[in-house]
Amino acid sequence: MNDHSPLSEKTPPWRLLLRTGGACDLDPRRLLEVFGEQRRRFVAVLGGFGPDDWAAPTRCADWSAHDVVRHLCDGNAIAAGAGPDDRTLDLTAGFDPRITPRGWLTASAGESPDGTLRRFVATTEELLAVLRTRLAQNRRFDVRMPYGPRDWTVLVLHGFWDSWLHERDVLLARGAAHPTTGDATFYATAYGVFIAAAVAPMFGGQVQEKLRLGGDGGGVFEVDSHGGLTLTASHGSTTGPPAAELADALAGRSSATAVLDDVPASTRAALTHLADFMKTPVEKTRPDHPAKRASRSLTGTTHALT
Repeated sequence: MNDHSPLSEKTPPWRLLLRTGGACDLDPRRLLEVFGEQRRRFVAVLGGFGPDDWAAPTRCADWSAHDVVRHLCDGNAIAAGAGPDDRTLDLTAGFDPRITPRGWLTASAGESPDGTLRRFVATTEELLAVLRTRLAQNRRFDVRMPYGPRDWTVLVLHGFWDSWLHERDVLLARGAAHPTTGDATFYATAYGVFIAAAVAPMFGGQVQEKLRLGGDGGGVFEVDSHGGLTLTASHGSTTGPPAAELADALAGRSSATAVLDDVPASTRAALTHLADFMKTPVEKTRPDHPAKRASRSLTGTTHALT
C-alpha cells in the first residue's frame, strides 16, 4: 500500500482528511454511493429536457446544457480509464482547466441530446462498476492531480466535485432548485476548499484557517497550507455561511466576498486565486500575469506542495 492510500476502514463517513503529502483519509464506498445518487437525480431531471432546455446557457461561459453533459461523459471516460501515473489532469503535462476540456468536446461534436443522455447514463453505470471493482480488489495506484500525485480515489472525489458543480451550472442558470443532499454538498465543499487552498501557493498565497459553514452539508473545515496542504473536514450542524455557496464561490461561479467576509483578507485572497484563474481568459493572460507564471512553473510548485 502506498503513502497516498485512503484509510477507508478507519474513516467515519462524516470526516474527510485530504493532504498533498502523506495519506489521504476518506470513505470511498460512501463517496461512490453519493456519486451514484447525484447522477441518478441529475439524469431524472435531464430526462424531462426538451430541445430548448438542452440548448439553454449555463453558468459556464459558452457552454450549453448539452455541452456540460457531454463534458461529464468525457469525465466518465477519463476516470474509468485512469491507470497508474495517469497524467490527464497533470498541469505539468499541459492540462489547463480553461482550455483542455473544450478540446475533449470535439470528439462528440454533432451528437444529439438524446444520444448524449444515453451515453451519459451508460458511461456513468460503467464508471461506477469499474470503481466498485477497484475497491473490491483493494487496488492502489497514484494518478497525477493538478497538485501532485494522489491515490485514484482522490480523482474520484475530484470527478464528483466537478459533476456536482456542473449539475448546479445547468439547474441554477434556469432558475431551478438543485436537488442535492447534505453528504453531497459536504464532499463537494470540502474538495472545493482543498483544491482552492492547493492552488493558492502557486500564486504566493498561504491559508491557515478554520471555516465554519452552515446549511445542509456544512460543518468545520480546517485548512493549513504551511509545509504541505492539509484539510480536515467534519460534517455536522453549525452556523456560518452556507456550504454550497462557498463551493460555488471558490469555483468562480459567484463572488466570495459575502461568503468569506468574516475571515482575514489574506485568507480570502488566497482562497480566491483559483476562481480568479478560471475566470481569466487565456488569450488575455499577459506573460507576467500570475496565472501565466503559475502555468509555466508548476513543476517546482508541485514539488513544493508534495
